[in-house]
Amino acid sequence: MRHDSSAGKYAGGPRTGAARATLCVSSQVGCKMGCTFCATGTMGFKGNLSAAEILEQLVHASRITPIRNVVFMGMGEPMNNYSAVVRAAKSMTGRCFHLSPKHITISTVGIIPRIISLKADFPEVSLAISLHAPTQELRSEIVPAARAFPLSKLIAAVDDYLTESKSKVFIEYVMLAMVNDTEVHAHQLGQLLRGKRVVINLIPYNPTSVVQQFKASGSIELFRFQKILKEVYNLRTTVRQEMGQDIEGACGQLHVSHRRSNGSAELDSLLQDIEELGIHR
Repeated sequence: MRHDSSAGKYAGGPRTGAARATLCVSSQVGCKMGCTFCATGTMGFKGNLSAAEILEQLVHASRITPIRNVVFMGMGEPMNNYSAVVRAAKSMTGRCFHLSPKHITISTVGIIPRIISLKADFPEVSLAISLHAPTQELRSEIVPAARAFPLSKLIAAVDDYLTESKSKVFIEYVMLAMVNDTEVHAHQLGQLLRGKRVVINLIPYNPTSVVQQFKASGSIELFRFQKILKEVYNLRTTVRQEMGQDIEGACGQLHVSHRRSNGSAELDSLLQDIEELGIHR
């Protein structure tokens, strides 16, 4: 929930429930990955957040509601800001926030060297792979950065992570009408992940004002896709409940909407002094 004068909004928000709240945090301003369905990529890469700035998002959210889960799924590619992300995640499990590592999820489009590093540095956290396609060819079209990391090698890295870590691996899959949501795609994905200890999250596509080439899959297609994965391939598959569309704060919608003319004065008035957390900018 970081309020930034360059973004003009809090990058993420708490998802409340009966016994939990999940906070989606950003790790960068902008992003280099250029995922074709994501508004964040249209603003380019503006810079990394420090570990302190990442933690500030948790500080602000905790004022609103107790936070139990944190997911690094806001702006940016967390593995491209690896040191700050891991440092912030470890601090979240410390004396100030007392989060369980198993309630922290770090997402990536599939930067294999960093997945290997995370396995060594902080294997207690959960890993999320932004997959979005069941084949290398289609994935390279949807996620241009995937061209650098072949799907076969990415899946091998996931297998390795699952072997060494007891934490979950989530597979994120944005459902795009007539692009990656057919029965053929469902079977391809099922065959790719069959027998693996993963949780597949099907994410309804959120339309944005800056990316207009895609449409959301219909509910019939979405639940048919889920049924194939669950019943044919025995893969745990959920459909994500989306929030924040009305403020373009849902998955894939975060982007610069305007710039403030008064610089960082307003931001400074909002930020809590966090020196006591032992994290320095």
